[in-house]
Amino acid sequence: MGLLLSLCAIWGFTQVTIKVANTGMSPLLQAGLRSAGSALLLWAYALTRRVPLFERDGSLGFGLTIAALFAGEFVFLYWGLVFTTAARGILFIYTSPFVVALGAHWFIPGERLHARRIAGLACAFAGLVLAFADALTLPTWRELVGDGLELLAAVLWGATTVVVKASRLRLSPHKTLFYQLAGSAPMLLALAWLTGEAGLTRPTALVLGALAYQIVVVAFASYLAWFWLLTRYPAAPLAAFSFWTPIFGMLASWLLLGEPVTAALGVAMVFVATGIYLVSRA
Repeated sequence: MGLLLSLCAIWGFTQVTIKVANTGMSPLLQAGLRSAGSALLLWAYALTRRVPLFERDGSLGFGLTIAALFAGEFVFLYWGLVFTTAARGILFIYTSPFVVALGAHWFIPGERLHARRIAGLACAFAGLVLAFADALTLPTWRELVGDGLELLAAVLWGATTVVVKASRLRLSPHKTLFYQLAGSAPMLLALAWLTGEAGLTRPTALVLGALAYQIVVVAFASYLAWFWLLTRYPAAPLAAFSFWTPIFGMLASWLLLGEPVTAALGVAMVFVATGIYLVSRA
């Protein structure tokens, strides 16, 4: 639980660093450089720890699948935020734990979906709705397009978790993450070029520092810890903990960017904590 909360805090702070990096770098280029840099860092780390990454083990098809899911998630995530608001985007991307719960029910033995688990997920999601209620309005057609893209990103995020957890290959967390990073980097960079993104427009120390944080702390260290957890614990309760991420994101935005936080956040945190407790105990 302590490690999961630490990861959620890291991912919540990531939302702030993405906003900062977006001021001087286009989104898909940022995502592609993050994957490429983290893949190189992971390769060097595995080399020093003598963890094999390139042995023949019949996992190439699996690796290409999770790399494509990973790349697609970020394409829809970033494109969706062009059309819809950040608050709406957060709500739709964090429907992912429902995707994980449904996928685990059908494809992972021993992770059946029960009424208590459904109630826990609904309670945690209600907490998010309450936390972001002030920022929500009736959607325009443009926002509906963005909402749909964010929902697709949530499906791909959840599908990645289920595919990794349901796999019988039993790869090391290092190789699983390396497939995602090394496989998604060329896809994301190619899409950035094909869509005519502006690229690197203002390479300030702050922008490059925000990118470095995402490469070293987020995509390398925290994702490696996440895949290690997936090898040891059920997928649905792990995914439910991700509801803490936007809460930490709001707190980070308040502390570092001066964005307002309402009194409803405290009540929302109670809902999220209760929901995660129900899912974990189901």
